[in-house]
Amino acid sequence: MPVSYRADHVGSFLRPPELLAARERSDGATLKAIEDKHILRVLAKQKELGFEIFTDGELRRRNFMSNFTDAVEGFDFGAEVARDWGAKGQAQQAPVSHVTGIVNAKLRHVRPLTENELPFLKKHSPGDIKMLLPSATQFPAISFKRGITDKIYKDHSALLWDIVEIIKKDIATLASDGVKYIQIDAPRYSYYLDPKWREWIKKEMGQEPEAALDEAIRADNACFEAARKPGVILAIHLCRGNNRSHWYAEGGYHAIAEKLFGTLKVDRFVLEYDDERAGTFEPLRLVPKDKIVVLGLITTKKPQLEKADDVVRRIHEAAKYFPLENLTLSPQCGFASTAEGNLLTEDEQWAKMRLVAEAARKVWG
Repeated sequence: MPVSYRADHVGSFLRPPELLAARERSDGATLKAIEDKHILRVLAKQKELGFEIFTDGELRRRNFMSNFTDAVEGFDFGAEVARDWGAKGQAQQAPVSHVTGIVNAKLRHVRPLTENELPFLKKHSPGDIKMLLPSATQFPAISFKRGITDKIYKDHSALLWDIVEIIKKDIATLASDGVKYIQIDAPRYSYYLDPKWREWIKKEMGQEPEAALDEAIRADNACFEAARKPGVILAIHLCRGNNRSHWYAEGGYHAIAEKLFGTLKVDRFVLEYDDERAGTFEPLRLVPKDKIVVLGLITTKKPQLEKADDVVRRIHEAAKYFPLENLTLSPQCGFASTAEGNLLTEDEQWAKMRLVAEAARKVWG
């Protein structure tokens, strides 16, 4: 059976200056009109480059998970815990758009997470739609604050499973509403790859890393099971951080490969392989042969364009460990996990997307 979407992408695109400015100063109707205009533009660009799966670039979101906090009451954005993002000890304060808020009340699901996105996409997408949801596992790590959240939820686990119920409801609706490709973005699995973050889980969350990993897999599986439907692709994107071209975790997949690849109930693993922090392709041998691996070989963090021959060579290197016919290609992450976006231009973004499409055609036809 032919594999769909050999040329894939994680989902988010850079916001143009007009849209960033409008989000700061425009009213709802004006902002929506500007969003609509630029979403039509990125849809047309994806089609021009030869892609067969389409997103709105997350252009209506402040960050990749703001569709959750916009649709769910119970977050206090004035109580955010200060966090630094950085690489190799170089700290950078997270931008305002990345603020997720602290849970200070029982969560209440007030509207569908994609209510402001899916209707427009269904009307205007030139092809199959890919919708993106944050993993439920994202929020207990960043929205649980002792002395506030534990007055409502006794621990991180209690908060997690309340969030799972919200995600389950929405992801099931998407699967029944004609969405062909649903991706859960799950940065927190990278904590289990990196010794410093495993220690953080023990000290800050009061959990044993292996037990926390087992629970995270159960939580995401509960969401995927709710969306399981013939003809719908379910994927998980495993990220090491992507805020303004920075990252927060490093380490190869080998540390958790057997458990992760063997038990997550997905069709596709969307994996970062853009630099040495990702390790080797060797852990791919542990991916079940009925799955698809999306190789994130083109970086969204740097403007320099990779060479097509190098991309093709790396695809064939990965095929030593996992069948070539079960591989596809994408950038390693989105281009704008937060509204501010990564440190490259739109022209450089589209050049990388063109490379994805052309390399995929070269390898698979």
